[in-house]
Amino acid sequence: MTGVRGCMPPIDGPRPSDGPRPSDRPQSGPGPKPEWLKKRLPEATSLRSMEALLRRRGLHTVCESALCPNLGECFAKGTATFLIMGDVCTRNCGFCGVTSAVPGPLDPDEPDKVAEAVASLGLLHVVVTSVTRDDLPDGGAGHYVATIRAIRAAVPEATVEALVPDFGGNPASVAHVLAEGPDVFNHNLETVPRLYPQVRPQAVYERSLAVLRQASEEGGAVVKTGLMVGLGEVPKEVRAVLGDARAVGVDVVTIGQYLRPSSCHLPVVEYVHPQAFAEYGEWGRELGLQVHSAPFVRSSFHAGESFAEARRRGA
Repeated sequence: MTGVRGCMPPIDGPRPSDGPRPSDRPQSGPGPKPEWLKKRLPEATSLRSMEALLRRRGLHTVCESALCPNLGECFAKGTATFLIMGDVCTRNCGFCGVTSAVPGPLDPDEPDKVAEAVASLGLLHVVVTSVTRDDLPDGGAGHYVATIRAIRAAVPEATVEALVPDFGGNPASVAHVLAEGPDVFNHNLETVPRLYPQVRPQAVYERSLAVLRQASEEGGAVVKTGLMVGLGEVPKEVRAVLGDARAVGVDVVTIGQYLRPSSCHLPVVEYVHPQAFAEYGEWGRELGLQVHSAPFVRSSFHAGESFAEARRRGA
């Protein structure tokens, strides 16, 4: 792998026919951002305070590394999604702002550093995610386990959400994380299967479904997944993914608008109208899923509230 990303061309090929639209909702192409995708600038003091805390402990967040549009809002609330195992990924997904290159060795002190930050921030729901580490025999599963243990030792009352990669499809690695009992096991499908070659070229849709199925069958966690839209999928494909997610035992789905991190990432094909997000949510709820669907929804955005809702629903 190299640290230089080639600029991504538009996704080739025609979009499949979707037949009649499920409603007469307005459609918006990839021109200027519409009003519903404009956010106020974050408050600078909160940003600096959170950044200083993270830098003191040598920690990374996916909020920063993936250029999340909700960074300012989350940092202002004193919340963040911790990115473990460094900030360099062994994969080169077309949508992701995380650097792709050869990663360095794991920091054995990182789990304790994350736990110290959790205690300092007074977090009661903690989201831990990572880059993908295909260079490690277990894909980093052991590092997830160590981090979950450290958080629970430091803040026993905190609930923990593990937002994991696919571990190369290794069931033993998935089982290792599940055995530690995360309150939420989250693995993102990201997009519809037709778009995987461009969006997630080193991933396999069926493999990700297998990870989610294993989590549902072996663990007591809330099982969660996430999708981006606006990459060229059509509504019937989103509906099919929702059905697949429910069939493998997923409890919670997040759906948000894809926003291009830079000109060298996949371009946005469509700015999906909020009404379409509402319809996707309705479709998922008809299947028995808990769905959070809106333009700025992300996997870990308002994760604590989502977990509380899932528990109220009996997930």
